[in-house]
Amino acid sequence: MAREVNKLSARGVASLSKPGRHSDGGGLYLVVDPSGAKRWLFLFRWQGKLKEMGLGGAASVPLAVAREKAAEARKTVAAGENPILVRRAEEAEKSAAVTFGVFADQLVDDIKSGFRNEKHRWQWKHTLEVYAAKLRPIPIAEVSTENVLEVLQPLWQTKQETASRLRGRIERVLDAAKAKGHRLGENPARWRGHLDNLLPRRQKLQRGHHPAMPYADVPAFIIELRKREAVAALMLEFTILTAARSGEVVGAKWEEVDRNAKIWTVPASRMKAGKEHRVPLSDRAIEILDAAQVIRREEGFVFPGPRKGKPHSNMAMLALLQKRMDLSTVTVHGFRSSFRDWAGERTAFPREIAEAALAHVVGDEVERAYRRGDALAKRRKLMDAWSKFIGSRPAENVVPMIKNA
Repeated sequence: MAREVNKLSARGVASLSKPGRHSDGGGLYLVVDPSGAKRWLFLFRWQGKLKEMGLGGAASVPLAVAREKAAEARKTVAAGENPILVRRAEEAEKSAAVTFGVFADQLVDDIKSGFRNEKHRWQWKHTLEVYAAKLRPIPIAEVSTENVLEVLQPLWQTKQETASRLRGRIERVLDAAKAKGHRLGENPARWRGHLDNLLPRRQKLQRGHHPAMPYADVPAFIIELRKREAVAALMLEFTILTAARSGEVVGAKWEEVDRNAKIWTVPASRMKAGKEHRVPLSDRAIEILDAAQVIRREEGFVFPGPRKGKPHSNMAMLALLQKRMDLSTVTVHGFRSSFRDWAGERTAFPREIAEAALAHVVGDEVERAYRRGDALAKRRKLMDAWSKFIGSRPAENVVPMIKNA
């Protein structure tokens, strides 16, 4: 007599709650775990032993699909092959075709909603494309410790912070690959108990320090900068005037600027803290925007780049600063430190106002909730004072020495 098949119904699968195996016939079972989770199982005999083959969870694999998978497995057994080994070989073949680069790009796209902002997403994509270039053509299943070390070691001696972030991102990619069945075994990019035995510990002092120009030297620098007729020069001075991060200025769009109110509103998506930031604009900042109007394009970037649809590059500011102006020890980001030192040493503005101008998170949650707002009026006075200071002649910043009579 033929074995009874198709015993279950879709409604029955949904309503079954008793823990155990519930047969659909033909070796297909719905397994209900004590936790209430449901999964499909195909049972078959191979070389005299009972074997179990998982067919997926009931939440993602409907009854009809589970029956199709079971029928395919029965055909494989009838043909004299172990369906578990056949599936494993097929998965290995697929994994071999998936390279680290392909998988990494897909992962960045899959998790894009979890990034703080567009700049954060770009940083992930950039490091995995540029610094991990040697890993990209390697099948994801074959990436080894030697491969990981090959990309990390050159950076580890000179850019430990970048290398450390790269290592963490490679580890995340390989963990995701394992979760999707593309890899087996330990993660070769794991730090604790693995790479920490092969690479020197990261020096904490390397993090967060950007070479800065002494604030007393900024006015003389601005005089020289204004002699340069280039978009990068306008962009750099605007960055210094607003004490903004370079990425915030690079992505600035005209729609964010309220010229009448003299306010530039940077959206949360481009802010490090993920919170909208209003920047009061000084008269000189408005003058720079007036100059930028001449090169305005339809894509809306305040400082458009040479490539259509793209903003001017952050690297253009750095090249102007370090190569054309021969200031190799100064960074664009360092001008934020120059501003902060000036505000703390040369003005009476409260620390909280200077920190707010830098879009830094100040105090604990209770303090921030109590203060509320963004102190725009007070910050405007501070930014106007900064503009006046850096726009003055160096001699005007020297305190005259009084001789004894």
